Amino acid sequence: MKALFTKGQFLSIASVIIMLLLWKLLAVCFDSALILPSPEATLLTVVRLFTDTDFLFIIGTTVLRGLTGFVISAFLGLFLGIFAGISPGFNAFLRPVLVTVRSVPVISLILLALIWFNAGSVPVFIALLTMFPFICTNVIDGIHSVDKDILEMAKFYRISRSRIVREVYIPAIMPFIISGASSAMGIGWRAIIIGEVLSQPKYGIGTVMHIEQTFLKVDAVIAWTLIAVLLSYGFEKIIRWSENKIVNWKF
Repeated sequence: MKALFTKGQFLSIASVIIMLLLWKLLAVCFDSALILPSPEATLLTVVRLFTDTDFLFIIGTTVLRGLTGFVISAFLGLFLGIFAGISPGFNAFLRPVLVTVRSVPVISLILLALIWFNAGSVPVFIALLTMFPFICTNVIDGIHSVDKDILEMAKFYRISRSRIVREVYIPAIMPFIISGASSAMGIGWRAIIIGEVLSQPKYGIGTVMHIEQTFLKVDAVIAWTLIAVLLSYGFEKIIRWSENKIVNWKF
């Protein structure tokens, strides 16, 4: 008889239960909703948020900003990453740029973006600069992992560069692209919400969290945080599902 849960799934569920128990224990110890509300109170707040008339618009606006930043980052990362992976000279030129963008504190980028852009564009800009280095670096690493013997054979038979890119490089770097996209989405969501908290566009999860914090509504802040975590988890699952569908050349 097939087990209801695999060992991995059981351990994951156990981990979630332990975190909830610790949360409940801390809430009882503090005994103040202004410091840490109980899990059940927070769950009721989450349910209440779902009934808010602006809920879908708030979520949709943040998701749209995230997807916009991700699509631009993926396009630039894929294009520049392939070019840098193939060309050692361009790779040497691009590496310092990637290291610089990856090393600059997010808060510095946000403060500059607040000067340069309007409130709604700041999170997109932050998402772009946060996600791009992950995707581009992974694409470069994927290009460098391609079997040299296959490339030599392609050159021997005088196969065109565009066909080599399409039929050799692209399939080889797909696992690296998926991995980079997954990391980029995880980091990017946090950066987007931080950008919304500081730039305060009209709609956005970060905007609402800042407003709730101003009125000391800790349960609402945690509720929106849980919703943001679920969004991030959902998009990561979509990326991983895409990996199983796209990266089928191995099997």
